[in-house]
Amino acid sequence: MINTMKINIYHLKEGALKAGGLTVIIDVFRAFSLECYAFHNGAKEILAVGELKTAFALKKEHPEYILLGERNEMIISGFDYGNSPTQILSVDLRKKTLVHTTSSGTQGLVNAVNATEIITGSFVNAGAILKYIRLKQPDRVSLVCMGYASLYPVEEDTFCAEYIRNELLGIKNDFKKMKEVIRQTSGMRFFDKDKQDHAPSNDFDLCLDLNRFDFIIRAERKDDLAVMKKHC
Repeated sequence: MINTMKINIYHLKEGALKAGGLTVIIDVFRAFSLECYAFHNGAKEILAVGELKTAFALKKEHPEYILLGERNEMIISGFDYGNSPTQILSVDLRKKTLVHTTSSGTQGLVNAVNATEIITGSFVNAGAILKYIRLKQPDRVSLVCMGYASLYPVEEDTFCAEYIRNELLGIKNDFKKMKEVIRQTSGMRFFDKDKQDHAPSNDFDLCLDLNRFDFIIRAERKDDLAVMKKHC
């Protein structure tokens, strides 16, 4: 149990701006779950950007870069992949640099201007996040739930923040119950037959596969982007 650590939960872009200390930017559906799968498939680094023009400028300068991301959950015209873990599950990304932009998660990264350190948050590597925080023993932890399109809070991000906070404080979590609630609320869209091309049902399970990966993702802010690296 950690009693001296100050833990705050914030929401949306405004929360990212308020965040300080070791900051965990959370986007379960689907940005930071996707990035875990990308690093597992060998990606060298991910450049997270807030603006489409930045992504396209990087692609123009480095044609070998791979573009991933979404706007309104849809793949962006001219991008290689959307924001779906299912789409890249079997893609060999060894030694590749990816450029990633989304409506929520990457916006949090570029707006966490007061954080002393930034890592990403998702259920698929929650155990590794907890291990890292316990190892670092920071005075302050900020858990930022980016929500849907940075417009309103959603169950999966809030639950992920609560899960991390509870574990740090020695409070028992009921992940099975959390998953059931998510399935009946914000996760319902993954089971809409009309959305399977960009939000396949398999994404629901891939993003809620608790502790699938044993590494964290660290972000270093650099001008108008964040450089993402796998950290074991």
